[in-house]
Amino acid sequence: MSKLRNYASSIAVPLLLGAAVGFLTMGSMDYDSLIHPPLSPPGILFPIVWTILYILMGVSYGMIRQKGRLESSDSLIYYLQLGVNLLWPIAFFVLKWRLFAFFWIILLDVLVLVMLFRFYSKDRTAGLLQIPYAVWVIFATYLNLGVYLLNR
Repeated sequence: MSKLRNYASSIAVPLLLGAAVGFLTMGSMDYDSLIHPPLSPPGILFPIVWTILYILMGVSYGMIRQKGRLESSDSLIYYLQLGVNLLWPIAFFVLKWRLFAFFWIILLDVLVLVMLFRFYSKDRTAGLLQIPYAVWVIFATYLNLGVYLLNR
């Protein structure tokens, strides 16, 4: 696979799937009407941050794939965390299952950390590119719990 095609497809997959979920959940977004915990960012920040994180995620995956270091278990954890990631806004915004979404995002935290360490063991830079994602998801876990507790 050519280098350009590798990176293009690696970046396109999370971006397109994230955009599709954003489109599906758009009518259910009630973030601005909820009581927020301290440090909550404005709603406009979320699509910007997620776009950047999906790009970093794709670049990181593409780096490992390009170097021929990608194992099937790496792809499994990558796509599993991506699937869990993409289902979270459906649980949180569409279904309004805030407590379930909290436990779901804890699963995502674990999967992202596993992915980060696996990627780091294959390519240091690829692993480091996952740090902003891990930090953001852990922060989102705090926000999820705060919204649940403040709005029940």
